[in-house]
Amino acid sequence: MKSFLYSFFSTLLLFPIYSYANDSFSVEIEALTLVMEKYSNTLLEDNKTDKNKPSYMAYKQDECNAKVEITEKTGLQITTMESFEVNVCKKEIYRTTN
Repeated sequence: MKSFLYSFFSTLLLFPIYSYANDSFSVEIEALTLVMEKYSNTLLEDNKTDKNKPSYMAYKQDECNAKVEITEKTGLQITTMESFEVNVCKKEIYRTTN
């Protein structure tokens, strides 16, 4: 009975931490979702010959803006294929030049 109570209360303590983690990364998640919805098909068509899939990385700048980089790993070298500035509040995506 004690072990059940300990496991129950320890599980309840983890739920607020889980919800806080989602709130703190919401800008990055939304930015990645917007970029993937708009550009994932064109990037995959460009790389049909390669077996490597692109990797997406988001960097939060403030509450509405994030930078998304799409990289590709070839051996030990990591190259940036595309870079985007995303405004999550306005749902706008700007492609940046390297």
